Amino acid sequence: MYNVQDIGFPTLEGEDTSISQLIRQRLLKAGVRYHANDNIAQFVMPGEMAALEAEVAGHVHALLDALVIDTARDHNSADTARRVAKMMLRETFRGRYTAPPEITQFPNITALNELMVVGPIRVRSACSHHLCPIIGHVWIGVLPSATSALIGLSKYARLCDWVMRRPQIQEEAVVMLADALEEKIRPDGLALVMEATHFCMHWRGVEEDAAVMTSSVMRGAFLHNADLRREFLSLRKSVEDGRWNR
Repeated sequence: MYNVQDIGFPTLEGEDTSISQLIRQRLLKAGVRYHANDNIAQFVMPGEMAALEAEVAGHVHALLDALVIDTARDHNSADTARRVAKMMLRETFRGRYTAPPEITQFPNITALNELMVVGPIRVRSACSHHLCPIIGHVWIGVLPSATSALIGLSKYARLCDWVMRRPQIQEEAVVMLADALEEKIRPDGLALVMEATHFCMHWRGVEEDAAVMTSSVMRGAFLHNADLRREFLSLRKSVEDGRWNR
C-alpha cells in the first residue's frame, strides 16, 4: 500500500494545478498503471474527491457545449454536468476511486473441501470503449482447502461490485475478479461465469437486443478436473432454471 504523505507525493499547491493532474503525477511518480479498469484510490487523498468531482463537472459542461446543448436556458440540462460527474465518480465508476471492501475472513476449522456455489450475483459495469452499461450476473464456484479462508456470503457481492464498477471489457473483468477472490480465499479451485448484456450493442452499432456475452474463468481444480467443472456448471444451470420456472 502506498501512503502519499509518507513517500513524498505532491499535494495541491497553487491554482494552476488541477486535481486530476496532481493525482496523475502521483501515479507516474510511483510507476503505477492507471488504465480505465484500475483502482487508484491509494493516490486520491482525503478531501480530494470533491475537487475531482467539480473538475469532471467542468469538463462535462464543455462536452455539452460542444454538442450545442443550451445548458443556460434548457432547464433539463442546466444541472446535467454536476449530475454526470457525481454519477461517474460516486456510483458507476466508484470501483476506481474507493478502497477495497473490508472482507472478514474465517479459518476453515472443519476442513471443508466440498464445492460451494454462490450466485447469481447481479453486477453492473461499463464498456470502456463507449462507456455504455454492462448489466448481468456472476456465478462463483469455490473448492476450499484446509488452509482456505472462508468469507461471508455478502462479501462475494461486495467484492464483485468493487471490481465491476469500472469502465472495462468483460473478458478482463472476470479475470480481475478471479484474482481478487483467489487472494482473499486461497482455494484449491475457483470457477467464475459471467453472463451480461452490453448496451453498446443495444443502443448503438448493430442494435441487437437479444445478444448476451458469457465469459468464464477456471482455475486450480476446476481447470484440471472435468467432473468438478461439470458439477459447477450443472448446479449453476439447475438453480438458474429454477429461478425462471418459479
